[in-house]
Amino acid sequence: MDLVREAFHYQSRFAGSTMVFKIDFPVTAEPAFPSLVKDLALLAQTGFRIVIVPGAKEWIDSVLTEYGIRSRYINSENHNSIRITDARAMPFVEMAAFHGAARFMTALSANHCDSVIGNFVRARGLGVLNGQDMEHTGRVEKILVKPIGKVLDLKMAAILPCIGWSASGKPYNVPSGEIALAAAGALGAIKLFIVSAEIPAGQNNVKNLRLTPKEAETILELNKDPGALPDLRLALAASKAGVERVHIINGREEGAVLRELFSNQGAGTMIYTDEYESIRPLETQDIPDILRIMEPLMRQGILIRRSVEDIQEKKEDYWVFGIDGQAHACGALHKWEKQGEIAAIAVDGAYADMGLGSRIVRFLVNQASKESLSRVFVLTTQSHDWFETLGFTESTPETLPEERRKFYNPERNSKVYVLEL
Repeated sequence: MDLVREAFHYQSRFAGSTMVFKIDFPVTAEPAFPSLVKDLALLAQTGFRIVIVPGAKEWIDSVLTEYGIRSRYINSENHNSIRITDARAMPFVEMAAFHGAARFMTALSANHCDSVIGNFVRARGLGVLNGQDMEHTGRVEKILVKPIGKVLDLKMAAILPCIGWSASGKPYNVPSGEIALAAAGALGAIKLFIVSAEIPAGQNNVKNLRLTPKEAETILELNKDPGALPDLRLALAASKAGVERVHIINGREEGAVLRELFSNQGAGTMIYTDEYESIRPLETQDIPDILRIMEPLMRQGILIRRSVEDIQEKKEDYWVFGIDGQAHACGALHKWEKQGEIAAIAVDGAYADMGLGSRIVRFLVNQASKESLSRVFVLTTQSHDWFETLGFTESTPETLPEERRKFYNPERNSKVYVLEL
């Protein structure tokens, strides 16, 4: 039921928004490809504005090899490998690029979704790099927003192959990542999906990784190979260009796009610049959610039972950990004289492995320090080991503030743990 609620939440939030999908060519040969296209068609049919930028590198290599043309590359200043496209190769590059785009058009058509492959990219030549004439290799000069908009208004998907044209009609081979980045910025896309066929070693099993641009930069700085993690580099560039959320997902994993789009936990790695997650004051509409989160703990006797009225009465003491506006953890800081009581710590079971409880506690400790309280304490029956890992030490009920001792329940026999500030 929670997943259904999340799906409706995201459907309402993002409906009508533009999303760009940069999809590696090898994904089209994967067993999950028909499901991926079916999901894209479903999104287009339900009001999302879908732009697809198919990668074609591997297919271009194959076609050029078939016709006896050797693929040559040069490293750019940002460490990307760029194909040198000469006049002999260019017709075959165009053929391969449009073949890749046609795979998406055909698959979308099979799912009753119309699409348009268009000359939506204005390009110009790279010229000479490091003494090498790049000939028909180009860069994006302009994304033609108006014609793409007309396609999207008709609930059709727009497909942008890795070819751009100059104002005079000269074709250029342009990297699909550059086109996706430029299209996301020009169209005001709220999301860019990088659907990868090659998840780096060690990342394939990492789920629900949510990064700020600064955290993404740190990962890249720690990697000694400046050309490594190209998807993460593209995602960071898109984030810096103003795309609120950039997602890297495994194109071999069925249903990954929908799970990443319609659930808080997602299915891949996201770089976000908006307020994705935060600890914020409790709002009245959060109360049903935090009671639902606390209910299992109240049944087990870990938390004392609270009602809507109990929480409403001390509403100013409560904080929630929100993910995209929805509460998934909570805690309270009750003030007694010069001491603070940390209470009602609870985490949604589906998010138990994300460390939200400790983040709430650390936040409340910091709040108590800001309010010049001398120490914080907790009363616990079953969680004392966990509080010890957070720096709390055992004390006795006699050390509680006098007013709080009046409400101490000897039958519950809660342990007292304190943290000096």
